[in-house]
Amino acid sequence: QVQLVESGGGLVQPGGSLRLSCAVSGRTYEFPAVAWFRQAPGKEREGVSVIHFGDGMIYYADSVKGRFTISRERPSNTVHLQMTNLKPEDTGTYYCGLSYKGSYANFVPRLYSNWGPGTPVTVSS
Repeated sequence: QVQLVESGGGLVQPGGSLRLSCAVSGRTYEFPAVAWFRQAPGKEREGVSVIHFGDGMIYYADSVKGRFTISRERPSNTVHLQMTNLKPEDTGTYYCGLSYKGSYANFVPRLYSNWGPGTPVTVSS
């Protein structure tokens, strides 16, 4: 059984930085994709960034391009999300998810089979 656990969230001022980590444990089959999603109160879960373990392809939501960087640490398979120049609209609970649906799944939450419990991020002065 694959488990994902997020860490690194917190309170940061606008313009600040945070580094989130997603520890992936257990046996993964084939080459999954691991993505970061976020969900603000009253809003739907939205995709932020995804990395595909097989070919290394990386995708970002337009709202975070140039500010967020996703990376994979081997051999632990920890996936990091470096967030810089944070804005109040980046506030939300950040979740990492795992999918075996390839690039078709990128930012489609229902195509992710495993999720972590989430870590909260608040950007406020």
